[in-house]
Amino acid sequence: QVQLVESGGGLVQTGGSLRLSCAASGRTVSTYTMGWFRQAPGKEREFVAAITWITYYADSVKGRFTISRDNAKNTVYLQMNSLKPEDTAVYYCAADRRSLSGNRVTMSREYDYWGQGTQVTVSS
Repeated sequence: QVQLVESGGGLVQTGGSLRLSCAASGRTVSTYTMGWFRQAPGKEREFVAAITWITYYADSVKGRFTISRDNAKNTVYLQMNSLKPEDTAVYYCAADRRSLSGNRVTMSREYDYWGQGTQVTVSS
């Protein structure tokens, strides 16, 4: 089993930055597909970014967000810059032991493990 714990969320003004962390335990996730999803109130969970041996981004965050991993720390990060009010959501880290590709990395049902989420609020 893999346990995921997110941190780094908070309140930030429009144009600000935050860095989310997702610390994994239980297994080494260096070969796992790691993803970030988010869910705003009243909306469905949506894909944000993922990393295998390459990175994937939703169009809405491309150029503003960067996903990375530190295998020595078994941790994945999401650097979020130029934040907008529409980025407000609970952000979830997800992991799957397979090396997903294509559209599959954007599908929440493909991921076996999930964190509890961290709230990101961007004020206007």
